Amino acid sequence: MLKRVFVAPDPGRIRLRFAARAVLGIGLAVVVCSLAGLSLVGAVTGGLAALLALFTVTDATVRGQAVTTALLPAVGLPVLAAAAELHDNPVARDLTFLAVIGAGVYARRFGPRGHSLGVFAFMTFFVAQFLHATTDRLPELYAAVLLSVLSASAVRFGLWCYETKLPPAPVPAPPAGTGLARVTTRQAVQATAGAGFALVVGQLVSGQRWYWAVGATWWIFVNTASRGETLVRGFRRVLGTVIGIGLGLLIAVPVHGAPVPTAVLLAVCVFGIFYTAAVSYTWMMLWVTLLAELLYGLLGVLHPGLLALRLAETGVGALGAVLAVLFVLPVTTHTITDAWIQRALRCVHACTAEAAARLAGSTAADPARRIAELEQLLGRVRLSVAPLVHPLNPMLGRKRRARRVLALLDDCARETRGLVAVAADPEASHDARLAAACWRVEAAVEALTGGDRAHVTAAAEAPATEPALAHLHGLERALAELATPLRTPPGSPLVGA
Repeated sequence: MLKRVFVAPDPGRIRLRFAARAVLGIGLAVVVCSLAGLSLVGAVTGGLAALLALFTVTDATVRGQAVTTALLPAVGLPVLAAAAELHDNPVARDLTFLAVIGAGVYARRFGPRGHSLGVFAFMTFFVAQFLHATTDRLPELYAAVLLSVLSASAVRFGLWCYETKLPPAPVPAPPAGTGLARVTTRQAVQATAGAGFALVVGQLVSGQRWYWAVGATWWIFVNTASRGETLVRGFRRVLGTVIGIGLGLLIAVPVHGAPVPTAVLLAVCVFGIFYTAAVSYTWMMLWVTLLAELLYGLLGVLHPGLLALRLAETGVGALGAVLAVLFVLPVTTHTITDAWIQRALRCVHACTAEAAARLAGSTAADPARRIAELEQLLGRVRLSVAPLVHPLNPMLGRKRRARRVLALLDDCARETRGLVAVAADPEASHDARLAAACWRVEAAVEALTGGDRAHVTAAAEAPATEPALAHLHGLERALAELATPLRTPPGSPLVGA
């Protein structure tokens, strides 16, 4: 876990810039709220709104990010009003909260924008419970949200918009389907059911902090698509919370809300959340937990008993998520993993075809664009296979097969990248054998994605001195070897049912 964070590659220092800009944007939002005369509660609301605006908006283009950010208040303010209006009506409040959860997860079917707006809606309702917001505070909270989103936008799109120098990152669409066959629809039902369990049991544990359990269930469902992914994410959330509580006892409790050290530590936590989010959910939850503890210290309510309660509520939320994915419209890990692997293989074929066309003299072919898409798809494959390669997984045979699949897919990606690099060279020569090799790659991909994996073989070719052919032959060999671990014996799926 330590290696994943401190040795993880950061090409272009994107994670570093992402985290540093977050500290700047959130800090500016809090300063603006304070200068506007808002109370501590208003400043906390503003800081959290700015954090969400900078963290959850992930559209592929800067223009898309700006549009989504502008829509955040349109979604958040009505939800905030509903939460405040229903503060003294627990039954209506709880039912509305569950409706917001279901709608927020269902909105993921509309891509990154739907995901961002759904998260913002949920967190707005959550923050209202965190701060015990009532209708008399609505004007101040409205002002805090608007000022903070504007401040975060000024930093993100004005002062430090480093995305303008980067190519748009392709965002793979979730697996298709209709009705209950659509993953996002099933997850909306699962998340609502799990949150309902967490809400009821969480209130039995604590009538004041029950929303922690609901929040744990919600965030476990974020960026997951199968029950295996959800179970692993639940484990990591609990582990990160436990470590964060230990740090809180050593750091947050002794600080006891002192303004200057708390402000410095909050900045460190924000940086940690944004810097580690892409590589370790456990580490991100550690920083989230410590940040929450520092905020409670500022509000004057932090004590060791509160930290124990947070751990208990997190456990309740994780249990709610586990029960939901196991018994409510379960989405198997095997189904999701197979879908992402097939999409990655089809992308390998598309890259090969584009590179071959480029080598044949076509100026319209653009294999580099396909490579970026392939990297995104391989990342999604790794996420879906994570449950099987997890150290605690007892199914050693499937773990070995999954690791072999990942290694061979990485081989495919490496050979494809090499082929694309050769195609980008205007001096690259065209070998007549390229067409035949590309055809064999296409046939291998069709067999792997069509279920005829038993007949995928690599052609016996003499060693190729032409770089493009060498990469194509390497790709053929990797695809042929991939047929073995992908072949699913009866009753023995790759990553479990």
